[in-house]
Amino acid sequence: MEGSRMAETENNGRKLTPEMKAATVVVALGADKASKVYKYLSADEVEKLTLEVAKLGHIEAGKTEEILDDFYKTCLTQKVVTDGGLEYARTVLEKAYGESTAKELLQKVTKYLKNRSFEFIQKTDSKSLYSVLQYERPQTIAMVLSYADAGQAAEVICELPEKKRLKVVEAIAKMESASPEAIKIVEKQLKQKFNSILTADFTMIGGIDYIADVMNNMDRSNEKFIFDEMGKTEPELADTIRKKMFVFEDILTMDNRSIQRFIRECDMKDIVYALKGADDELSALFYSNMSSRMADTIKSDLEVTVNVRLRDVEEAQQRIVNLIRRLDEEGELVISKGGKDEIIV
Repeated sequence: MEGSRMAETENNGRKLTPEMKAATVVVALGADKASKVYKYLSADEVEKLTLEVAKLGHIEAGKTEEILDDFYKTCLTQKVVTDGGLEYARTVLEKAYGESTAKELLQKVTKYLKNRSFEFIQKTDSKSLYSVLQYERPQTIAMVLSYADAGQAAEVICELPEKKRLKVVEAIAKMESASPEAIKIVEKQLKQKFNSILTADFTMIGGIDYIADVMNNMDRSNEKFIFDEMGKTEPELADTIRKKMFVFEDILTMDNRSIQRFIRECDMKDIVYALKGADDELSALFYSNMSSRMADTIKSDLEVTVNVRLRDVEEAQQRIVNLIRRLDEEGELVISKGGKDEIIV
């Protein structure tokens, strides 16, 4: 009895995890219906879900209703997406729940649909994946890698011949969606080496944001080669990807010495405007890496700088980002990356 009260207090006093929410749905369904759901789960998923159910304890009625409502909306969203496509689903959901909720539901479902496709990638190491993809067309490689995590995709791309490497990066950057037919063709080509996993509908893959993440996970020599070559044939695309690779908020990942280095070259006005749109953590990081006199000046200027346009803030932040990237290329500071760069202290 005491343990039950403790579980109730714990569950009602903290945010429920996705696993706990899944367990709540299973409990609410009842044993008979839950057993039918279990038939569609893998042994590993059944084990994890059962463990969560056992640990769940008591969930108040209001919270259970909220979780079930979210579950219903997710199921409905997936059905509408499957039946009519993403644009149709967006129209229906916006009318039913509003733009904000519709966007959230679509993001959740499209991510789920994407994860269902090419599931084999999650169980395949980069070398094996490369050995299978190396002789495929760049467009085919791009489609498959769009379902891989950024680090794995970067490792495969780095192993490709230079010309194909460039074409694959361009193909991923220009990719927006893939139809079920296109996925089926790729799966048919690879069916002897991978399990066929079909998508139910158009699923967002690739794109600028994704390839920027891939490039952030790549070593600098390959990054430089790709951008140098892409700059000759697709300068606008190369510039768009480059701008996405390091955003203003990423300054939080930099070491103090590097921050101090770029601050020395920053225009004071740019810092003031940039911090207008920054959160307290990022602002504190700036202040801690400048002299107290400079920090006081920036704070005073911030107080009297009012009615600043968002565009001006973003432009100031972008100028600082461009400065950081230039100093990084010149070896004057270090941008933390997920690739294989080695730092010698």
